Amino acid sequence: MPLYEYRCDACGHEFEALQKISDEPLVHCPACEAQDLRKLISAAGFRLKGQGWYETDFKTSNKRNLAESTTTAKKTEPAA
Repeated sequence: MPLYEYRCDACGHEFEALQKISDEPLVHCPACEAQDLRKLISAAGFRLKGQGWYETDFKTSNKRNLAESTTTAKKTEPAA
């Protein structure tokens, strides 16, 4: 669910609200109860839930990391 930022034009109170995209915009200020809330344009925010992702989650067979395999493949004998 995205985080939206709001500002009250009546009292200047700013806050964030966690809402579904399909939810109606908020209208009542929690600080002064006026109906002067304005949704601000800001960078998109979101929340990741769960245990997280690990490097082993998407591996098949015994493949190693690409970063590890490219650095070991580049190691060669120095020229004489």
